[in-house]
Amino acid sequence: MKPRNFIESANLAVEGILYAARTQRHMRYHLWTAGAVILISLLLRVTRIELLILSFVILLVLLSEMFNTAIEAIVDLLSPEYNQTAKIAKDVAAGAVFLISAGAVLTGYLILLPYLRDPFTSTVAYIEDTSEHITLIALTLVVIIVVLSKAYSKRGRPFFGGLPSGHAAVSFSIGTAAAFLTKNVLISILTFILAISVSYNRMAMGIHSLREVILGALLGTVVTVLLFQLFG
Repeated sequence: MKPRNFIESANLAVEGILYAARTQRHMRYHLWTAGAVILISLLLRVTRIELLILSFVILLVLLSEMFNTAIEAIVDLLSPEYNQTAKIAKDVAAGAVFLISAGAVLTGYLILLPYLRDPFTSTVAYIEDTSEHITLIALTLVVIIVVLSKAYSKRGRPFFGGLPSGHAAVSFSIGTAAAFLTKNVLISILTFILAISVSYNRMAMGIHSLREVILGALLGTVVTVLLFQLFG
């Protein structure tokens, strides 16, 4: 059925990401690696340009794995039985993923090696003037963890159910970041009220249970607090 609005289109798109994460172990490996590289980059204090390059390469790897999954599904649909031509299509698609992954490893090596050569100077001190930077990193990690959690639990859809609640996780991550960024009690309270409202709405609509919402809220809060305490 053709999606009727943007929300349905977005839900189907994210559902495709979850399907790839649930069914393809390499996709899960890529997601774990993406989270690790982001944390290491933050710890080593890479420049914004270097982080942008790493993020772009990570995105290419994830996209290539998803295209590979889509191609495999199409080939299996058109040729359910063994066929040499179908095998070639799958092998070429897998080869493309391999090449992009190899390029990503080389890029990461070239960017991170100078920082790893002198860990005593690269990992010392806090990151200066990067509060907004940390906020984006926190949100990215929260989303990655939510996707992986739903992939491993194999429950729910992107915006409908599953453990944990992605809406609660992102909402409380934003609320926590707002508290650190503004250091204003009123703004912090209002932001958390909005986060609680979003979470309650998910329960009221029957999309998430109380447990799923609480775990999502804890996930978003804890990840964001840890990043700001470590690097803020």
